[in-house]
Amino acid sequence: MTRKLSIVGFDADDTLWHNERVFKLSQDRFAALLADETPPENLMARLEAAERRNLGHYGYGVKGFTLSMIETAIEVTDGRASATTIQALIDIGREMLEHPIELLEGAREAVESVSRSHRVLLITKGDLLDQERKLAQSGLGDLFHGVEVVSEKTPTVYETVFQRHGSTGEHALMVGNSLKSDVLPVIETGGFGVYLPHALTWALERADPPESSHRFYQIEQLSALGEVLSRIEGDA
Repeated sequence: MTRKLSIVGFDADDTLWHNERVFKLSQDRFAALLADETPPENLMARLEAAERRNLGHYGYGVKGFTLSMIETAIEVTDGRASATTIQALIDIGREMLEHPIELLEGAREAVESVSRSHRVLLITKGDLLDQERKLAQSGLGDLFHGVEVVSEKTPTVYETVFQRHGSTGEHALMVGNSLKSDVLPVIETGGFGVYLPHALTWALERADPPESSHRFYQIEQLSALGEVLSRIEGDA
C-alpha cells in the first residue's frame, strides 16, 4: 500500500479534552449574577454578540470570554454594573483558567495509535498560555511531533502549518469537533477533514457539513479514526 497521508492533525478543545462545558457552567453563573437585570436568553444573545465583535481584538479563549462578559454586564445594566459584579466575573474567568483537564474517551489511545505511523500534530487556537497549560495537564504532550497554537484556522494557516512540517494539504488529515475550523478549511487545502461531533458546540463554530465532498468523514468516537485512515490510504 502506498501511504497517502503524512500528517494527521488533532484539534484540542472538545476533541481530546472537555472544554465547552466549562464555558457553559460559567455562562450559567453569569446569568445568575445578572438575573435581576435581564432574562437569561437576552443576556446570552448579548454575550454572543459581544464575543463576535471582540474576536478580532481579543482572539479565542477564556480571557476574551471574560472581557466579553464584563462588557455585556456593563451594557445590560446601562453602566451600573458594580465593582463587586465586575470582580465576580473576573473570578469566574480565573477559575476557568484553573479548571482541571478531563480527557475525552479514547483520546490517548487514538493519538498513540496514529503516532506510530504518521506525523501527528496538535493544531489548536486560543490563548497560548492556557493551551500550553491544558496540554501539559492532559499528559498527551509527548505524543505529538509538533504543537501549533494559532490565532485562527484558515486554509492559509493550515497550508503554512503543513508546509512547516514537511507536507502539503493533500497529504494531510485533520480531526476535530468544529466543522468551521477543523474540517472545512482543511478540505479547501485539498486535505481530509474528519468531524467528531461534541454534545456542546459554540455558536460561532457551527457550519453546514460538506456532505458532497469525498474528503469529508464523520465519526462518533475517536476509536473509529483508525478505520477512516485505513479507508483513505487503502484507496491510494
